[in-house]
Amino acid sequence: MLICQLTDLHVRPVGKPANRVSETNMFTERALQAVAAFTPAPDVVVLTGDLTESGQVEEYINLAGMLRRYITQPVFVIPGNHDRRNTLREGLGHLRGVTDDPHYIHYAVDDYPVRLVMLDTVVPGAAHGHLNHDQLHFLDRTLAAAPDRPTIVAMHHPPFLCGIAHMDRINLHNADEFVAVIARHRQVERIICGHHHRPIVTRVAHAIASIAPSVAHQVELSLGPHDPAAFTFEPGAFQLHRWTADGGIVSHMAYVERFPGPYPFITDPDYPGAARET
Repeated sequence: MLICQLTDLHVRPVGKPANRVSETNMFTERALQAVAAFTPAPDVVVLTGDLTESGQVEEYINLAGMLRRYITQPVFVIPGNHDRRNTLREGLGHLRGVTDDPHYIHYAVDDYPVRLVMLDTVVPGAAHGHLNHDQLHFLDRTLAAAPDRPTIVAMHHPPFLCGIAHMDRINLHNADEFVAVIARHRQVERIICGHHHRPIVTRVAHAIASIAPSVAHQVELSLGPHDPAAFTFEPGAFQLHRWTADGGIVSHMAYVERFPGPYPFITDPDYPGAARET
């Protein structure tokens, strides 16, 4: 199974950039084109929040059009802090799971070798994430329903500190409660997140937790405690999570842009490893 994760699209109304200078519609369209051209084709596409910049209906309609143009696979989404649940339901309500729950956009996908649990961490009107009692109970009972299935939990706000101070202030604020639930369910192999606009990997309980870079702009890598918030135009990228029965889940980062190559490996006759190659 091949799971394609894109995050932090920040789609705008047609013709408008995000943050005055980031042409997020163009970046998103190019990313979707790259996914559509990838071989082998992913089985599913997962969007881990900040689908839009402002949660406007027009932005979701714009994104829906892009998805229809390029993506033939099932698409599963969760909101981020730049999204609004009500308008997300209005613009993307045709996508599976979006309208399953009357209060939150959370659901499980059970059709594939890897089970996907899509978790809503949004606090309306705030940039940080939080899971209340009902949301934690949803997570606990959903995981308990399939204890023997390899599982990925997808969420927007990372449940850990990464060292980028201004992003750590707006991560999942009650991460300890989330981690306590995950620790009870050993089948959770991965926790995949967005929000931080950088590729970051750590461990949460027994699971590997990762943040995918944005397909648009990236947060500046600044690890000083008082560094200001800023973004750069480092290349947009997405992640591919590949599951096999023999190897489990292995993740790759794929850049949206095309670069020179591919070139064949033609080694020098004096290459010291040649004697052991077959």
